[in-house]
Order: sequence, then structure tokens, then C-alpha cells
Amino acid sequence: MRSFPSLPVVTGPHAPDDLLDGHLWILELIDGTGLRFRMDESGLLRFGGPDATYADDEDVPLALRPAVRHVREAFDREALRAAVDDPEGVTFLGVATHRRGTNYDWDRLPPFLGTDVYSADADAFRPPDAVAAIFDGVGVTAVNAVEREVHARDFDPTDYAIPESAWRDGPAAGVDVRNKRGGRGKIAGDGCGRGTAEDEETDAATDGNALAETHATPERFDRVVAVLDRRGDPVTVDELADRTVESIARETTVSVGDGNGVDTEALRVAVVERARAYLDERTEEW
Repeated sequence: MRSFPSLPVVTGPHAPDDLLDGHLWILELIDGTGLRFRMDESGLLRFGGPDATYADDEDVPLALRPAVRHVREAFDREALRAAVDDPEGVTFLGVATHRRGTNYDWDRLPPFLGTDVYSADADAFRPPDAVAAIFDGVGVTAVNAVEREVHARDFDPTDYAIPESAWRDGPAAGVDVRNKRGGRGKIAGDGCGRGTAEDEETDAATDGNALAETHATPERFDRVVAVLDRRGDPVTVDELADRTVESIARETTVSVGDGNGVDTEALRVAVVERARAYLDERTEEW
């Protein structure tokens, strides 16, 4: 599985010399964690993070599991098979969206946004216009373009104003600047990776019950149930609890299951109790 390409600062010493030549695509820079995947011969999707690959879904960090599930459910395997001779030679790369320094509108922001497609046959990453079309063809959302086909002579990275994000009420974390020859670089916003003062609020509590009381709310359960209902999946206590824990890990500053924060099982036990009460009340209302 192909690794992520480097994304140097546009004005830094490691940026390609010819980056600001020709026509540029300006993409929104998403504050999340890199996630890549490819399809094996059987149609199974294999995933990896920025540095390592995951043997199975249990190895995937909790905050990234919504992205893995989203891709598994959305990805059109037959479309890929029809499009290329060697599906296993294609690596899809993107961002698993979760709470780092930027508080997005989580209902609006997909769990995964595609940023790159690598073809082993061509031994190259596809250009940005092709990337958007490829992700669309396999049913996965690509990262949004802020501007397309901007002539480099009209682009000054030293005086570039970071645009509003498509996924929050506020500025983007930055932009990813690309040309069609594979050159790329980033311009980070002043708050990239830190967020606003409101974004920086963190959960100091590590007690599962306290965190469940704060975050496993009826409103969060409602959102999870709505997703399950749209897919026609049964709403069970276990399924509701599992997805709620993943939602908490993705959308909040709670550190779950990384060895330094709240114990995953302790949080899940507390969420199960609240999920059962929520479903019991929901049944009575019906």
C-alpha cells in the first residue's frame, strides 16, 4: 500500500521548485489523521494510517473507525474493477476526520475525505482533477476544492488569505496547493492544529460514567439511530453503544483507548447502560 506523499510548506525550503508554475488547484486542508486503503482481489478493503497498516478493524484507533466504516459502506467495488485492470495496484488516500484542534460541524463533515489516488501501473499519484473524478466514481467524497485552475502568476502564497471552511463556521485549517505535475505544498492557517479558544476546551475527566453522562446524550443517540435507520440496520443496544463510543472518540476532545485517557471498556459499559435506557424509553413512546 502506497505511503502518503510529503506536504511541505509552500514557502519553505522543501517545497518543489516548480510548484508555483502553470495552473494550480487549491484544496481545503482538513485537520484530521491520514487514512489510506486499497482493495484486494476478494473485494476486501485493507486500511492503513500515516505510518502503519491495520491487520484488522480492531487495530484501527477508535476515532478513525467511523471513517473505516464509512468507506466500507460507500465504496463501489465493481466500479473500481470496471475502471482499472489491476484494482489491487490502486491506493486511495485521504483524511479520517476527527477532533484534533479544529471543531467541525460533525453532522455535515463526512468521516472520510479523499485527497489522493496512487496508481501502481503508472507509478504516480493522479492529478487533482482526476482525483476528484475517481473518488466520485467509487462513491467516496473527495476533499473540496477552494479554487480550480488558478494561474500561478495570480497566486501569491505570502499574501494568501485562508478561506472559510466548507465544514464549519470559521476559517479552514489551511489550504493544500497543487499543480498537475504532482507538485504540492500547504499553507496553514494561524490556528491550524490548535483551533480557537472554544475549540481547545478539553475533557479532563477520565471516569467512564462521568464522560458518558456528558457525551452519551439523547441527542447523540438520536443522531446514531438516524444513521442506522437510513441504512435499514437494526437498532440494538450493542450497536448503538459501539457507534456512540466511536462518535465520542471522533467528535470530542475525550482521549479514548490510547493508553493515556479513558479506558474504552469502562466508557462502553457506561454508554451501554444509557443506551439501554434510551431505547426502553423510545419503545414506550411508540
